[in-house]
Amino acid sequence: MTQPEANAAAFTATAVVDMTGTVTGWSEGAERLLGWTAAQAVGRPAAELLGGPPPALPDPGARTELRATVVLRRSEGPALETEVTAHPWLDASGSPRGYLLTAPSEELRLRERDRAIVERAMRKAPMVLGVYDARLRSWWGNEAAETAAGLDLGTVRGRRYEELFPEQENDDYLAALNEAITTKKPVHRLSFGRAPTETYDRAWAISVWPLKDEDGRVEAVANWVFDMSAEHWARQRLAVLSETSAAIGRTLDVRRTARELAEAAVPRFADRVTVNLVPGITRGDEPSPRLSRTVVLSRTVALPERDGETDREITYDAGTAVARCLASGTPSVRLTTTATPEPRFGFGPASASDPARWPPGQPVTDDGLREEGVRSRIIVPLRARGATLGVALFERTERPEPFTADDLTLAEELSAKAGIALDNARRFARERTTALTLQRSLLPERMPGQAAAEVASRYLPAGGGVGVGGDWFDVIPLSGTRVALVVGDVVGHGLHASASMGRLRTAVRTLADVDLPPDELLTHLDDLILHLSDDLSGEPAEAGATCLYAVYDPVARSCTLASAGHPLPLIIPPDGPADVVPGSPGPPLGIGGLPFEVSEFDVAEDSLLALYTDGLTRARERASGDGLDELRRVLSGRPRGGSLQDACDAVFDALRPDHGADDAALLLARTRALRPDHVASWDIPFDPAEVTRARQLAEEQLAAWGLPEASFVTELVVSELVTNALRHGLPPVRLRLIRDRNLITEVSDGSSTAPHLRRARLFDESGRGLLLVAQLTRGWGTRHTTTGKTIWCEQPLPDT
Repeated sequence: MTQPEANAAAFTATAVVDMTGTVTGWSEGAERLLGWTAAQAVGRPAAELLGGPPPALPDPGARTELRATVVLRRSEGPALETEVTAHPWLDASGSPRGYLLTAPSEELRLRERDRAIVERAMRKAPMVLGVYDARLRSWWGNEAAETAAGLDLGTVRGRRYEELFPEQENDDYLAALNEAITTKKPVHRLSFGRAPTETYDRAWAISVWPLKDEDGRVEAVANWVFDMSAEHWARQRLAVLSETSAAIGRTLDVRRTARELAEAAVPRFADRVTVNLVPGITRGDEPSPRLSRTVVLSRTVALPERDGETDREITYDAGTAVARCLASGTPSVRLTTTATPEPRFGFGPASASDPARWPPGQPVTDDGLREEGVRSRIIVPLRARGATLGVALFERTERPEPFTADDLTLAEELSAKAGIALDNARRFARERTTALTLQRSLLPERMPGQAAAEVASRYLPAGGGVGVGGDWFDVIPLSGTRVALVVGDVVGHGLHASASMGRLRTAVRTLADVDLPPDELLTHLDDLILHLSDDLSGEPAEAGATCLYAVYDPVARSCTLASAGHPLPLIIPPDGPADVVPGSPGPPLGIGGLPFEVSEFDVAEDSLLALYTDGLTRARERASGDGLDELRRVLSGRPRGGSLQDACDAVFDALRPDHGADDAALLLARTRALRPDHVASWDIPFDPAEVTRARQLAEEQLAAWGLPEASFVTELVVSELVTNALRHGLPPVRLRLIRDRNLITEVSDGSSTAPHLRRARLFDESGRGLLLVAQLTRGWGTRHTTTGKTIWCEQPLPDT
């Protein structure tokens, strides 16, 4: 007896019963089944071992077997109900001697039951299970394999894989089978493809392992294939959500934020995304009930782009899904009938589409989507802080798989992120617009009329990611045909920087009216900032602000300037290259207690002065020196006498083609010189009798200029100013007449005491001179010099 036969015998209970019904034989299997030993069973009537009436046994001579279910008594424990087979027992001559009774042992019975359960489990397993021989002929497959293959594997047993699936010749599954046979090692991989019965791709986890014989030869290969689509797409959704945490809201620009939302979803999540925002949101306005198409992003250029129109106001009827979403703030999922999810194997994407996982009322079947070329659509509101800012439409137009409940959750997460970013961008846009409006209202709209220089300017605010800064410039006409050129920069951005800039510009204009030298003006401005800080918050409100104040005199053809931490200007003479003017910048404003250095230099007529802020030369991608060299190059290459405004544009095109991280301002001034024959000056001896001579000199000069009509007022003004200088001032006394757009009269003396207007009493003999000058001229004032002071007044020239 072979070993398998011996094992089978050991697991079979056998008893021999003679014709009288007495047990004459008892096997080891019978003892293991019922607990009776051979000594206890042999010789006993077989009926005593039964727990019920014995079955009717056939005549042994008939030589037929009988199978019957009987109840057998155990030596201990409950009776056992089992199937017994009665075989006729015949002697050598064929005469009946009794019966051979057999019954499966408990172990064998349990093994058969376990084998049946295992086989049923393998057949019903949700993953694809299959076995192929070494030549890849179909051997066995479970029900999931038959469903995926669309074949009855029992009827195609023995056929090769390539014959069954010729269109799958180069797929990953076949490659894994061949690799396992070749390498004799298990193969594991993740594959993307579609089963023969599927209409869209799935993610499959494939495991193949070889089955070897005793000599190590591969007899067959077994495999399982599990649909990992639900898990794969869940990971993809998490990856998209993780990436968008950094991708959406990188800038404070509404339009860019809307596009970032679309780019985050296409093509990994949707084939097309349309973002409709309420009108005016790009300007920072409050939300309105209308919509404006802002961004349309498609997976392929072949898809319609909504007629290619953006920034077009759209009106949706009240009954449409978009209008309801906008009004209620509730998302909506719409599917065509063909896109409605249907469970296939009871796993994978179908489980994610289980209706129990959808919100109430979702999804909605909408066959009208077919006319738009859309298979499925998610409509999600863009909300933040209780306000609806727009609606986003996620659409699948190419891929056949519909959106699932998990996809809706992802779309809501993306839209929530975008809604917060859009609201932040809207609020920033509103603050930026306000700051720009404030800043531009404080900057000069047009340059004031003056004869000292031709001027042009350009201002560029910072890019969308930062607030409006505090860069500013100004042109202030001064007495004696001089002009002040001012440029400054307040540290920081936003409304605070713009307001600080406005305070500084107003302060500079006020101090310029006093006609202080540049270093004294900056000293007073520095003190003013410190006092203002103490009054407001105790901290310097404009600490770190810089300012450059330059005064150009077209009569002396010289420029005097002082800098409070600001870059020195460039000068481009008519016959030379551009260079930085001589000087040394002082400390920024708001420091206090430190002096400012004055620089004075001659300026040739038709020279170009370029005053700028560091936002122009200090771009993010280069050092300040490189920007200054580029500024030199651009200005040196401009044609002489060309448009200054064109020069400003050329500078910004070269140095700031895009909005940078800081504001930038540029002020260009082409110097003019007053002709010598338009200026007349005389030294007046310190003697009251010289007043008459001073009047005569003025009269003769006006006659030479052809301005006799101005003689009466000029003689009266000269008489009063010279008299005051001789009476209250110190020598030397000097009279100067300047013919420009106005007629300017100046009287200088060596005293630093400034005169002032007063109302003379009825019997006072003096005190009416300055009042008379103020009444007869357009304006008057005092400026202090290093040698004393100068009293000046202007009167309009008569029409000639």
